[in-house]
Amino acid sequence: MADKKRDALKIITLGNSLVGKSKLMERYLMDEYKPHQDSTYALTLHEREVEIDGTMVSIDYWDTAGQERFDNMHPSYYHGAHCCILVFDVTNPATYLQLSQWYQELRTYCADIPCLCAANKIDADPKMTKKKYTFPIKHDLPLYFVSASDGTNVVKLFQDAERAANEYKNAVPTDVYRNVLELLKDDDGFDLNDDDDDDDDDDDL
Repeated sequence: MADKKRDALKIITLGNSLVGKSKLMERYLMDEYKPHQDSTYALTLHEREVEIDGTMVSIDYWDTAGQERFDNMHPSYYHGAHCCILVFDVTNPATYLQLSQWYQELRTYCADIPCLCAANKIDADPKMTKKKYTFPIKHDLPLYFVSASDGTNVVKLFQDAERAANEYKNAVPTDVYRNVLELLKDDDGFDLNDDDDDDDDDDDL
């Protein structure tokens, strides 16, 4: 079981309190929706087995512990994450304006993990799906118009996040290996190559 947990994908959610992060998870994982639940007060970890491209994959979905009410998350929340779902409430413009702060914090701890943007509560104001949101365009983030209440696009959002997380995780070893090689090469004159033609190896540093 320990090996399975160590290999699990980690998907996190970010966004202001009460934008519906927990509700979206409930809708996807349990097909439930409780409209009058208070803001999340303890870290919730959901575990799930899914099939991606014919392979069973373990996924941990992390929900906030109400920390977002303090406008930031503990660094441990981001540790080891493979994908992030960034959520705002289309009926509350302030939650949209806060996206830049959450995104900046995400990139401080997770520089390049995939991030999906979710515009939640479209059932309350369907015309908001016609609105142009510049934040996801500026940061090249896919935007999903979703409703935790009626389930609109929730399955697609999470399945796309799962696939993005899996692709990211599978690509990471190559990047890590390359970085280790670069560090070894620069360590006290240690050279990975037997010849002297190494002048072009530092282009990506």
